[in-house]
Amino acid sequence: MKRINEYRKLFQVEGELELKELKKTYRNLVKEWHPDKFQDEAKKEEAGLKSQVIIDAYHFLVSIAPETREAQLSDYTKTINEARIADFKHKGLLLEISFTDGTTYEYFGVKGTVFHKFVNSDKQHRFGKRSIFHSYLYRKVKREAIVA
Repeated sequence: MKRINEYRKLFQVEGELELKELKKTYRNLVKEWHPDKFQDEAKKEEAGLKSQVIIDAYHFLVSIAPETREAQLSDYTKTINEARIADFKHKGLLLEISFTDGTTYEYFGVKGTVFHKFVNSDKQHRFGKRSIFHSYLYRKVKREAIVA
């Protein structure tokens, strides 16, 4: 949640994320912080670091935007209905779940109490469907190649 708030603040986003506005702000920030605009080496280095943060923030915010999630909803639904949970990690309020189809999703804002109920559940996948998969903000992290 902290990362989401930091990136929203950087892009001055309040309320719903709109891809069109996000892209416009991203372009302006990249122009403003492009390293080639600076002559001083220290400023150039700072701009390089800042532009990397801007790029990361943009890709992250695009991945959690409602339009992106809506476009990927059918794949997400297929994954949570057909694939099983292969592995999971919880740190702070972030729960990362890897599925047997090679897809990994991050769920934001998952408190320790919910995680402990998830871990102690005799049917983790069913608990996830009921209490996690549609209850928390999520984003697709990666999909690994399936080795046959």
